[in-house]
Amino acid sequence: MAKDIEMSTKYDPTAVETGRYAKWNDAGLFKPSGDKKAKPYSVVLPPPNVTGKLHLGHAWDTTLQDMLVRQKRMQGFDTLWVPGMDHAGIATQAKVEARLRDEGVTRYDLGREKFIDQVWEWKDEYASIIKQQWGKLGLSMDYSRERFTLDDGLSDAVKKVFVELYNKGLIYRGEYIINWDPQARTALSDIEVIHQDDEGAFYHVKYAFADDDVTYDGKHYIEIATTRPETMMGDVAVAVHPSDERYKDLVGKTIIVPLVNREVPIIADEYVDPEFGTGMVKITPAHDPNDFLVGNRHNLERINTMNDDASMNERAGKYNGMDRFVARKAIVADLEAGDFMINIEPIVHSVGHSERTGVQVESRLSTQWFVKMKPLAQQALDMQKGDDRVDFYPPRFENTFTSWMDDIHDWVISRQLWWGHQIPAWYNKETGETYVGTEAPTDIENWEQDADVLDTWFSSALWPFSTMGWPDVDAEDFKRYFPTSTLVTGYDIIFFWVARMMFQSKEFTGRRPFENVLIHGLIRDEQGRKMSKSLGNGIDPMDVIEKYGADALRWFLSTGSTPGQDVRFSYTKMDAAWNFINKIWNASRYVIMNLDDDTKAELPAVEDRSLADKWILSRLNATIEHVTEMFDKFEFGEAGRSLYNFIWNDFADWYIEMTKETLNGEDATAKHNVQNTLAYVLDQTLRLLHPIMPFVTEEIWLTMPHDGESLMIAAYPEVKAELNNPAAEKQFQSLVDLITAVRNIRSEANAPMSTPIDLLIKTADVELQAIFNENTDYINRFAHPKAIEIGADVAAPKLAMTAIITGAEIYVPLEELINIEDEIARLEGEAKKFQGEVKRGEGKLGNERFVANAPEAVVAEEQAKLADWKNKLAATEARLNELKNA
Repeated sequence: MAKDIEMSTKYDPTAVETGRYAKWNDAGLFKPSGDKKAKPYSVVLPPPNVTGKLHLGHAWDTTLQDMLVRQKRMQGFDTLWVPGMDHAGIATQAKVEARLRDEGVTRYDLGREKFIDQVWEWKDEYASIIKQQWGKLGLSMDYSRERFTLDDGLSDAVKKVFVELYNKGLIYRGEYIINWDPQARTALSDIEVIHQDDEGAFYHVKYAFADDDVTYDGKHYIEIATTRPETMMGDVAVAVHPSDERYKDLVGKTIIVPLVNREVPIIADEYVDPEFGTGMVKITPAHDPNDFLVGNRHNLERINTMNDDASMNERAGKYNGMDRFVARKAIVADLEAGDFMINIEPIVHSVGHSERTGVQVESRLSTQWFVKMKPLAQQALDMQKGDDRVDFYPPRFENTFTSWMDDIHDWVISRQLWWGHQIPAWYNKETGETYVGTEAPTDIENWEQDADVLDTWFSSALWPFSTMGWPDVDAEDFKRYFPTSTLVTGYDIIFFWVARMMFQSKEFTGRRPFENVLIHGLIRDEQGRKMSKSLGNGIDPMDVIEKYGADALRWFLSTGSTPGQDVRFSYTKMDAAWNFINKIWNASRYVIMNLDDDTKAELPAVEDRSLADKWILSRLNATIEHVTEMFDKFEFGEAGRSLYNFIWNDFADWYIEMTKETLNGEDATAKHNVQNTLAYVLDQTLRLLHPIMPFVTEEIWLTMPHDGESLMIAAYPEVKAELNNPAAEKQFQSLVDLITAVRNIRSEANAPMSTPIDLLIKTADVELQAIFNENTDYINRFAHPKAIEIGADVAAPKLAMTAIITGAEIYVPLEELINIEDEIARLEGEAKKFQGEVKRGEGKLGNERFVANAPEAVVAEEQAKLADWKNKLAATEARLNELKNA
C-alpha cells in the first residue's frame, strides 16, 4: 500500500521554508557537536558592515561557507561557524552623518557622546535586518557565539595588539603626508582610495626669476605646469633633475611664486623625471607625498594651506575660507589677470577618490599613527614558505598577496572619526608626555585621550582569533578551533583584510589564521557590469528569495562559476534553478507516494537487484565520490553539474521510469526490493544535496521512513566500494543508447509511440545480445516495438532508418514513412559527426604532451573512445554504401 503523504503537486518555496530556520536554531543544531573525539572544523564569517542590508555578494559568500559547514557537520566534524558584524568605522559614520544632514544636523551639533548614541541606534536597526537575512538564507551559524567588532572582548584584543606593537616600536606617531577625505574629515589608507579618470587641466604658469639679470632661454621666467593651482600658496621650491644639462646653471637660483611673491630656490633632486613636461616641477611638501620626501631631503618648510574640510586656510592669503575648487577658479582668474598664465591644456587624468564618500581625496600633511609594515609583512611572507602556510584557492591569488606584501608601505591606522576603537594613547596636559596602555592613566584628570579612532581594518584583522577568546590563550574555543579551517571571501579585499589577518595572526599567535582561503569573484548583472546604485542594476537577494526561494538562489550562486571568477546574475538562470528543484520535488513525491509503511532506505541483497538497480547504485556511488572530491577542491560548479546530471538524467528520467513496471506489477518481492532501492537512492541524494539546498531537502527527507531528527545532522554519504559496478553501467548504457536511438528515429520519422514498428538489432556481441534479450520489458516499455529481432545475422531492410550504437546496428523498417534519399542524407550527417569525433580523438592522442602528462587511465579512456567512434563511423559508412548501391 502506497504511503499517504501530503506533498503539493508543485514546489512551493514559501511553504517549504517558512519556520524551518527557527526550528533548526531552537533545536541547537547550529552549535558544535561537543564531541571532543571529532576533528574540529571552524569558520569565521567575514563580518558584514552594519552600514545597510546584505547584497547578493554577501549571499554568495555566505552560501559557500554554509555549504562547507553543513557538509563537514554531516561528515562528523565538530563544526563551529562564528557569526558577527563589523562596526565599519568611516562607512557607518558616513551613513549616520548623511541621515543627520537630511535632518539639518551635524555630528558637531550633537557632540561626541550623543552622536555615538545615534550610531548605536543605526547599528541595532541594521544588525536586526542582517540577522533576519541570515535566517532567510539558511545560514547555520552558532548565534550563541555572535560577535561585534566593538564588543568588550574584541576591544580588549585591539588594545593589547596596539600596545604591544607600540612597545615593540612597530607603531609610531608622526607627521606625514596622508590621504585625506575632506567630507568625512579623516585619514585614509592607500587601499581606501579609488582612482578614476576625471577631467582636469595642466595650467602652465610663469615663475619669474628673483634676480632680473637671470634668464632662461631668453626669458625672465621659467614655465611650471600644475594640475592643482590651489596648492601654489604652499610652494617652497622648484626642482630639476641633477643630470639635466638644460638647467644645471639654474640650480641655486631663486624664483618668485606668483600671487604669493615668496622667493623660493631651484633645487636638484633625482625625483624629477627630466622626460616629463618641461622637466621642472614645483615642490609643495604639505600637499603631495613625493614633494614631502623631497622637502625632507632638502630641509624645506612645509606650508599647509588647507583646513580639514578642504577649504583654504590663513596661509592661503586672500583665498582664506574658500572651498578648494572655488579657490582654484579664483587663482586661475588672478593668474590670467596678472599675465602669469601661459596656457591651459585640458586633460583627463587619474584622481584619487574616497572609497566611502566618493569625494576627491587630498594629500594632506597630518600627524597620524602608523604601523611599521616591513617586519610584519616579512613574517607573513616567511610563513608562506613553511608548513603553517595558508593555501589560496585558486592558487594564483597568492601572487596578489605576495606582490602587495613585497611592496608594502607603512599603514596609517588613525582615523579622525568618533565611531570606532578610540586609540589607547593619552597626552599629559602639562608636560605633553605620551602614555600608551590598555588602561587609562591613574591620575586621569591630568591626561587627555587621543580623540582619534583606529582604522576599522585594525580590529577586523584580529577577527579569526579575537572571536575565539584571544587574548585569553586558555579560552576553550581558541585552544580547540584556532587556527580556523577555511576563509571564504572576495578577491577585492585580499589587501584590505586577508593580508592583514595573516600578518597579525602570525605576530600575535605564531600561527596562520586559517588553513585555506577560498577566493570568489564579484556578482555582476547580465551584461557583466558591476552592480551599483548609480547604474540602478542592484538586486536585493531577499526579493529573489521571495520569488524563487532560498534554495534556488543558493543553487544558482554555488554552481554558477568556478573559484576566483565573477558570476552574472540572471533571472533566466533563476528560472532554471527553480525548475530543477521542482523536478527534485516531483521525483521525490512520486517515490515517497510509492513507498509502503514497512519500506526502509536499505538495499536488497545483491542477487535481488535488477540491472537497473545495479546501474543506479553504481552511478550514485560515482556521484558521491565526485561531489565529495569537488567540495574538497572548492569546485562547487563541478559538484553541481554532477548532481544535476545524476538527479535529472539518471534518477528521474531513467531509473524512476524503469521502476514503474515493477511498482505496478504483481511481484510483491520485486516491488518491495524496488521500493527499498528507491528510498535508499533518494535518501542518499537528499543528503548529498543538503549542504546546497537545506530547506527543500529537509522537507522531503522528513516525510521519508527513518528515525532521524534532522537531515542537518544525518551522516553524509560515503563511497561504498561494493556498489561500484562498471559492468552494470556499461550494460545499462547500452539499453539507454538503444532506447534513445529508437526514440530519435520515431521523432525524425514522425512516428509516435502509437505507430507500430519492428525493431531489428544486429550485433555479434554475445553479451549485448543477452542484455537486450533479458531486458525486453524495458525495451517494450520505452520503445514500443510490435516485434523485436536480435542477432548477428539480422539483415538490414532497404527502406529502414538506421542508428549506430556501441556494438550494435539498429534498423527500424518504415517503408511508408521514409524515402531512401532522406535516409542517405541523414546518415551522411551522422557520418560527418563521427568523423569529427575521430579527428578530435586522433588530435588529442597525437599530442605528445597530453599522452606523456595525462594519467594512464585518462589516456586509456581516450583510446577506447576513439576506437568506439571509429567503429561507429565504419558501420555508418558501410550502411551508406548499402543504401547507395541498393
